[in-house]
Amino acid sequence: MRVKLLQGIGILWFAAILAACASSGDMHESADGGPHVPPFSQIKAAPDSFKGQTLVLGGQVLAARRMKDGTRIEVLQLPLNDSQQPTLDLMKSQGRFVAVQRDFLDPATIPQGTFLTITGELTGSMTLPLDETDYTYPVIDIKSFRTWIPSQDSTMSRIRPYPYYSPFWHPYWGPYGRFPYYW
Repeated sequence: MRVKLLQGIGILWFAAILAACASSGDMHESADGGPHVPPFSQIKAAPDSFKGQTLVLGGQVLAARRMKDGTRIEVLQLPLNDSQQPTLDLMKSQGRFVAVQRDFLDPATIPQGTFLTITGELTGSMTLPLDETDYTYPVIDIKSFRTWIPSQDSTMSRIRPYPYYSPFWHPYWGPYGRFPYYW
């Protein structure tokens, strides 16, 4: 009886560990199921050659407008990190793109400056005025998207509580035992 109980606990423990390592895969898959996404510079240069492909792009919202056919979101493209989160460095942008949500999406829910990752199908391009010129935007039909709260943790290195302690001591004990109790 005890062996079966231990086996059951072991199986549950293994299943819990396995489930903790799983991800939804929603933001990581491209059209062929693999992680390959062409560079944005290629998409921007020839959007018609990637028409119909499912892409994962990210960036910062520049504007969102409700149109007759859906909500149009103008996004400043930013490279994605390993977590599919856009980088905070705006100088790494390679251009802009337009994402269209066919279902109702209130533009107030994605205000200017929001960082997001979009999974969607490239449907072509559109030319819109940008200041005093015309700009050709690749257009993505949104399948799913995720908004991000910008955090400095992803760009800053971690700082230890006290830099002069040895790295081999417990993080908060220090050389004097259980800090702050010295006895």
